[in-house]
Amino acid sequence: HLHRASLLLPALEAALANFSAGAAGGGVYLGVMPAYSAADDALTTKLVTFYEHLKDSSVPSHQATVLLFDPSNGTLKAVLDGSVITAKRTAAVSAIATKLLMPPFAEVLCILGAGVQAYSHYDIFTELFTFKEVRIWNRTKEKALQFASSVSGPVRVCSSAQEAVTGADVIVTVTMATAPILFGAWVKPGAHINAVGASRPDWRELDDELMRNSVLFVDSRDAARTESGDVILSGAEIFAELGEVLKGTKPALPEKTTVFKSLGMAVEDTVAAKFVYDAWSAGN
Repeated sequence: HLHRASLLLPALEAALANFSAGAAGGGVYLGVMPAYSAADDALTTKLVTFYEHLKDSSVPSHQATVLLFDPSNGTLKAVLDGSVITAKRTAAVSAIATKLLMPPFAEVLCILGAGVQAYSHYDIFTELFTFKEVRIWNRTKEKALQFASSVSGPVRVCSSAQEAVTGADVIVTVTMATAPILFGAWVKPGAHINAVGASRPDWRELDDELMRNSVLFVDSRDAARTESGDVILSGAEIFAELGEVLKGTKPALPEKTTVFKSLGMAVEDTVAAKFVYDAWSAGN
């Protein structure tokens, strides 16, 4: 019946009336992340839904889709699994930060959290770096045990975040925490922290002491100053964007205690989606 547009009238009339009445839906989060990169000849939009602490935990908190367009004429070329792209590109950016900022003889990797990002970070970190020990802590121990039994290498499950962090050279925080779970008093001097969770201005993963006594790197200054509770609420000063280190205008300072606050940028999804699409095209 779609050819009979008149059948849409009652639904549209109700929607227009509801809109003018100010009737809004609540508790639904849909993020839209458009980006165009002339250098990569790529145009994308990522759509991500975010529902925290759903009763049905088989559904992930974040679900995403990436739309890849032809920049020359706007045609939709592909619809990609944005959840996989988000997981992989986020971990890859953390790995870039770690390559630049970790202490020279890093032996212990600690992961706080055991969700999707924990797996993607574990995969790329164990591929790129050689750690003698990997530790994990999670709020619910079952998920940490499940993680340890399903990844390729040995992982020590810790019963507290403090136990996991003590003596660690590289720390990854990938939690749903809204208040600090990582404290500066626990952190080994010279360690490198990738802070990936707490993507809202009122959420924290790291305490004030850690934020203020480490050198702070971000993916985007603007995003960190408006979206990151760890940055906003601690009043910590941003030392550099990762891109500034990569192009050589800011030093990396691996000898210092460093924090990379990752919020994720649309251009990362664009580059990743184009990479996947190009590889798929070459295979076909």
